[in-house]
Amino acid sequence: MSLIKAKNLDKTFRIYQRGEGLRGYLKSFISRDFEEVNAVGDLNLEIDEGEMIGYIGANGAGKSTTVKMLTGILEPSSGKIEVDGLDPHKHRKKNAMNIGVVFGQKTQLWWDLPVRESFKLLKEVYEVSEEDYEARIDEFDEVLQLSDFWDQPVRKLSLGQKMRCELAAAFLHHPKIVYLDEPTIGLDVAVKERIRNFIKKMNEEEEITVMLTTHDIGDIEDLCDRVVVLDEGRKIYDGELDTLVNRFTSRRLVMELRDGEEFDLEMEGIKEVKREEGSVEVVFDRDEVSASDLMRKILDSYDVLDFRIREPDIESVVKKVYNEGL
Repeated sequence: MSLIKAKNLDKTFRIYQRGEGLRGYLKSFISRDFEEVNAVGDLNLEIDEGEMIGYIGANGAGKSTTVKMLTGILEPSSGKIEVDGLDPHKHRKKNAMNIGVVFGQKTQLWWDLPVRESFKLLKEVYEVSEEDYEARIDEFDEVLQLSDFWDQPVRKLSLGQKMRCELAAAFLHHPKIVYLDEPTIGLDVAVKERIRNFIKKMNEEEEITVMLTTHDIGDIEDLCDRVVVLDEGRKIYDGELDTLVNRFTSRRLVMELRDGEEFDLEMEGIKEVKREEGSVEVVFDRDEVSASDLMRKILDSYDVLDFRIREPDIESVVKKVYNEGL
């Protein structure tokens, strides 16, 4: 069942354009010029209950604007949104009880209060029972290790500690949907792993729907089977991550042959053969030939000492999509 529905969604901003120098400043008192910028255009999107999707695109593609409309912060210029049957802007309070949000550069914690007190305040805001609160804090602590800094003021936390708290706060009231906007930005490898494990646990065990916007390809690769790609506010891809990768890349078979043996094989599906000292790299299209069939043919014809399949580089695929579109 679709938990999030967006149809023909559009968001346009009017940006004030002031002229240069004193003349431009004085003119602004009489008349102002505006430029219209279309941040999101004709977006159609459906996300099912319990799904976890990656929402990706270059800077300025419209990712954060979409999230702000889904959370009710912004009102669409046109189109329709339903989040669990509610219009998120018209029913902001009801919608807020069903969602959790993490914005990488903003906080929902109280700056001068200890972490413990911030969570107690959020418990009251979201009307979480004492029993549920204690159970969830214990569960979060198991993965995120919040007790290490439970009594420290939020302002004294490191970035990694703060983001672990932000994640726990977003999931505290067991929302139906959680929007994560750059949740691992600037974090070290160990903290990223904890955060990814926590998100995966909440999605798989609690069936909480997660919408993840990020530039960290590791987040997408580890967490998401489905990705939506935006380009200048418009959806250009919506489907499986593997399908996107396969569309732009070929598999590579790297082999080490016995000394002096030449490689000269023609076979349907082979796109390119690269020879380097001590190895041969065969670029092939797996839609035309499987790795097993290719390897069987090569083993029948050549004395192979060692081989490996080189998987596509997801990061290079996403960069290509950002730079060139589809």
